[in-house]
Amino acid sequence: MASAAFEDIVEDFEFLEDWEDRYRYVIDYGKAMAAMDDALKVPSTKVHGCASQVWLHPTINQGIFSFDGDSDAMIVRGLVAVLRALYSGLPVAEVGLVDARAELARLGLNDHLSAQRSNGVRSMIDRIRLITAEAEKG
Repeated sequence: MASAAFEDIVEDFEFLEDWEDRYRYVIDYGKAMAAMDDALKVPSTKVHGCASQVWLHPTINQGIFSFDGDSDAMIVRGLVAVLRALYSGLPVAEVGLVDARAELARLGLNDHLSAQRSNGVRSMIDRIRLITAEAEKG
C-alpha cells in the first residue's frame, strides 16, 4: 500500500546493482526535495530519537496527509524524502495501515542502515503515525 512516488523509487532501486549506488540515490533524492522553511524548524516539529537533527511539519488538507521535512545530515534528509514519498498524498486513515518496515525492506534499507539511523527512521515513522492518529480522533 505505497504511493506511486514510492513505487517509482522501488523501480529505480531495481536497476541499481550495489548499495553504494542506492545510498547515492537516497542522498540525491533528499537533495532534490524542496527545502523546508527555517521558520518551521522549531521544537514542536523536531523528531526526537534521531542521531541527526530532523524536523517534520505535517499538513492535512481535506483528509489527505503530507509533510515537509529536513535534516542536517544528507543521508537522513534522503530518508525523510523517501518517507515523504511513502506517506504523502495518502488519506489520513490509511497512513497507519502502511507497513513502513516492509515497504522500506523492499529497498533493502533495513539491512544497510546503522542501528542509529534505523532508530531515527523508526522515530520518524512513529511521529507520522502519532500525528495521523491524533488527526483521526479529531
